Amino acid sequence: MITANDYYRTRFGGKVYRLSLNGGMTCPNRDGTIDTRGCIFCSRGGSGDFAPSASLPIREQLIAAKKKVAAKLPKQSGAFAGYLAYFQAFTNTYAPVSYLKSIFEEALSDSEVVGLSIATRPDCLSPECIDLLTELNRTKPVFIELGLQTIHESTALFLRRGYPLSVYDDAVARLHAAGLSVITHIILGLPGESLDHMIATVKHVVNAKVHGVKLQLLHVLHDTDLADYYRQASPSEFACMSMDTYLDTLCALLPHIPEDTVIYRLTGDGPKRTLLAPLWSGNKKAVLNTLKQRLERSSLCNPKC
Repeated sequence: MITANDYYRTRFGGKVYRLSLNGGMTCPNRDGTIDTRGCIFCSRGGSGDFAPSASLPIREQLIAAKKKVAAKLPKQSGAFAGYLAYFQAFTNTYAPVSYLKSIFEEALSDSEVVGLSIATRPDCLSPECIDLLTELNRTKPVFIELGLQTIHESTALFLRRGYPLSVYDDAVARLHAAGLSVITHIILGLPGESLDHMIATVKHVVNAKVHGVKLQLLHVLHDTDLADYYRQASPSEFACMSMDTYLDTLCALLPHIPEDTVIYRLTGDGPKRTLLAPLWSGNKKAVLNTLKQRLERSSLCNPKC
């Protein structure tokens, strides 16, 4: 199993930290193009709750994000390679290409930034946008993060994802043709999905030869439509995974992921001030330590994972 840390050390020669940024964009699922409500699980910050204010220029956001990272982390031994500028909030290719070029180039101009990671939707990748990303990728590596969540259409309708699976498949093919690295987000524990459903999603994604995956626990945040559903649904309709169930699920999924696919995330934690459920997910360190012990016992990863 290749973790993000393993990959970054090999690719960049040392430790790399991600800096969450806000490009000030919205989403076709919010501005009325597809819907006005957003995906059912998405926070008011468009999943960019840890990013600085979009009112700040990118250069100032980078400074603020670096300070935030430094304050949270102990002194690290070993080589430091730099930062990955992570455009996280909302849909980060949903703007005129000229604007995208200006903010992405501003981020890349920072000497400590070694590459870009851009979170977006597969239905927001025009040919002109991919041309821009290809051009930037010649300067420093560009990673495109696609929020698929599931391959199952009934679940996608429940989530209000707003596009069919074929759009994702087409986007991945076009990004690959352009030489761009694709990271796919998958949510585990969605209402109505069994372990077999989740395995099918993982298999579909890795069969597309993506560079990496993010496996995300479904967590419920206050002030989302999912929170309303969670409060109203019966336990048989919707119950968040326990930590044991989630870890069992990961151990069942990981054997289906090829060894050369980078695993960028194995859990997820929303801001504690807005986390409604499951509350155990707020203790990310305990979750990852317990998972590490399980994986080592099951020989699914090397001791460094």
